[in-house]
Amino acid sequence: MNTQPLHTFHFPEGTCIAQAQPPTGVPVTLSSPGRAVMTDLTHARAATIAPDMPLAEARQTMIHQGVRLLFVVGAMPCVDGLITANDLEGERPMQVISRRQVRYEDLTVADVMAPLAALDAIGLEDLSHANVAQVVATLKQVGRRHLIVVQKAGNGHGARVRGVISQTQVERQLGQPIALIETANSFAEIRSTLAA
Repeated sequence: MNTQPLHTFHFPEGTCIAQAQPPTGVPVTLSSPGRAVMTDLTHARAATIAPDMPLAEARQTMIHQGVRLLFVVGAMPCVDGLITANDLEGERPMQVISRRQVRYEDLTVADVMAPLAALDAIGLEDLSHANVAQVVATLKQVGRRHLIVVQKAGNGHGARVRGVISQTQVERQLGQPIALIETANSFAEIRSTLAA
C-alpha cells in the first residue's frame, strides 16, 4: 500500500471557486419526463428548519441555502410542514400579529408554516409516467409555487417526501414563465382577501 504524501503547492494568483453548473444534456421541454424538473431529495439535501425558530432565522436560512422553501422538521426525519418565502412576506404573519397582539419578532416558523396535511402532493409513481406539461398543468390547477413529491410506503419504509417541484426551477429549465394564480391556504386567508 502506497503511503507517500500527495504533492502540495501554493495557490496561483487569481484562483477562483468552482461554480455549480446546471446539468448538461437534453434541454427540458414540455414533453420531457416530469422527473426532469423534480429536485430529488435522495440526491440533494433538503433544506430544513425547526418549528420553534424565529421567522428572521427562517429568512436567513433561505438566503444562506439559496432556497425559497424550507421543510419544517420537529423530529428528524419527519416533516411537520413547509414554510416558503411567501409565507414570511405575505399576509399570514400580519394575521397572526393582529390576532395575538404580538410583534413580528415574536413569531416562530410554527406560527406561519403550512402544515403537512394542508399541502398538495403528487405521487412519485404518477410523476414517473408524466411529462413536464402535466407538471405545469398541476401547478396551475393547485395554484401553488411548489409541489411535494411523495414516494409511497414499501420495502421497510413508510411514505416519505422524495422530492420537490418548484415553479421557479421549472421556469428556469423551460426558459419561459408559467402563468400561475396562487390560491389561499386557508379560510382565514380567503376571508382576508375578500375583506381587502
